[in-house]
Amino acid sequence: MKIAYTILFSILGLTSAVQAQQAELCQGAYFTEEQGKEFLQKHIPTSRVEWEARAAQIRQQIRNGMDLQTLPEKPTSKPIIHSKKEMDGYTVENVAFESMPGIYVTGNLYKPLKKQKSYAAILAPHGHGENPHGRFREQTQKRCATLARMGAIVFVWDMVGQGDAKQCEHKMAKALKLQTINSIRSLDFLLSVPGVDPNRVACTGESGGGTQTFLLAALDNRVKVSVPVVMVSAYFFGGCVCESGLPIHKKGDYQTNNVEIAALTAPRPMIMISDGGDWTKNTPEVEYPFMQTIYSLYNKKDNLEAVHLANEKHDYGPSKRKAMYAFMAKHLKLDLKAVTKDGQIDEDPAKVLEQTDLAVFDASHPRPANAVMGDEAVLKLL
Repeated sequence: MKIAYTILFSILGLTSAVQAQQAELCQGAYFTEEQGKEFLQKHIPTSRVEWEARAAQIRQQIRNGMDLQTLPEKPTSKPIIHSKKEMDGYTVENVAFESMPGIYVTGNLYKPLKKQKSYAAILAPHGHGENPHGRFREQTQKRCATLARMGAIVFVWDMVGQGDAKQCEHKMAKALKLQTINSIRSLDFLLSVPGVDPNRVACTGESGGGTQTFLLAALDNRVKVSVPVVMVSAYFFGGCVCESGLPIHKKGDYQTNNVEIAALTAPRPMIMISDGGDWTKNTPEVEYPFMQTIYSLYNKKDNLEAVHLANEKHDYGPSKRKAMYAFMAKHLKLDLKAVTKDGQIDEDPAKVLEQTDLAVFDASHPRPANAVMGDEAVLKLL
């Protein structure tokens, strides 16, 4: 009987712990629009010292919430790189490397054909999207190829459970932790490419990729330029477990939101790209003014820009990419003229390839034998 009670209390204790953690999750439209606005107004810092103390607290809770106080040991295996394709002004290669023992990051590396003394490097996390999955979508391929034509080396990789990264489901319980580890290791990989200038490194993604953009910039100062697209919202916290499935926004009486997290990028250059058809519809009146206050504390207000497309919806469409290209050219010293025709951005040379052309694992390149497969095994590793 005593053993039975012990087991019961253990189960109840575990259940209570899970329930407590779930109560600290801030998912989707966790605030109303008015609550989001009021939260920012109450958290406007009066000095740089005050903000930096707050920033340290926010960073610490991101790490604590993900249980990522330290990174797992970096594997020593060599990247898998194959199927180089020469395109109009750029090349594309299929890439895989270990972010943890048995966990493979899969993606594509875009390089400019024109030789340079050094190269800017850009990480391109993608958002959620089907038919096809993220990195194979037209909007993703076009931005990566066009940035490469401008002179940057670009890496786009699969989010957890998508594309070639089928070692677990996308909505696996600790997807946010794994995606963050993968983002940091993707930055490691990009910086290892010969010729990359570590002082010209950027990250840009839309939607869930926008979340990855501002989280990586918040945690890793090696990201020098940040372009989070259609995601920085005072009231919306991300609708997927890969964005808000762990308690990074709330713990007990502590609370933050994605605007404060994005503000951790300051004073490094950032452009906020928003639209009228989603949770970034209030950016000109709510999120952008708060961000301006933070940048002003560093006397770096000129490093912050915003483009709001009131008549557009949630995507990384041509006009959003146009704003990003100009910002990247300005801060990374890229060649905007190389992709300009008759005064307009010309993305036509950026060919959209078939998923089979970009796949990392196929009959000729099978998934490595040490790959950890299934949610249970991946969770155990994490």
